[in-house]
Amino acid sequence: MKPANGRVLRKAKMSDIPRLIELINGFARDGAMLPRTEFELSECIRDFTILLADGVILGCAGLHFYGPTIAEVRSLAVDPACQGSGAGQALMDALEREAREYELDIVFAFTYVPGFFAKMGYHEVERGELPLKAWKDCLRCPKFQACDEIAVVKLLKPDASLLHAAPLETGLVQLAAARQN
Repeated sequence: MKPANGRVLRKAKMSDIPRLIELINGFARDGAMLPRTEFELSECIRDFTILLADGVILGCAGLHFYGPTIAEVRSLAVDPACQGSGAGQALMDALEREAREYELDIVFAFTYVPGFFAKMGYHEVERGELPLKAWKDCLRCPKFQACDEIAVVKLLKPDASLLHAAPLETGLVQLAAARQN
């Protein structure tokens, strides 16, 4: 798929992992997102869409499924030299198209830039409104006990509801209790 400016969107390949690590972990070093390892990216490479120009990866974003109706936008990273050029919006548009193709009801993200997501039609929610299974990555986050990320959600269908987004798993109910301690 070709967005404006001669850029190309495509699903990520295993050979893209070194550049994805560079992009994502660059932001992770600044505390802006969770770091990703080669192993983690290998496991979920099918989640990722990348934006290229002249064969160079400018940005990436993943759509990670948590159930038959809900997915998370994760690891949205755009090369700092390309920020403000529409690269992030192109990636978000691609993920939303993918979510709709899979007939999802809801997409969400945890972010430090809620204004960007608001421009994409997301609204802020209390993180407790999200299914607990969406918090699984929180366990390895250095900010686990004092999370300051903002939860944002976009409903893709008029009848979508967070209450029925995904079943709660009893093992993950303990995560909520651990977060409060």
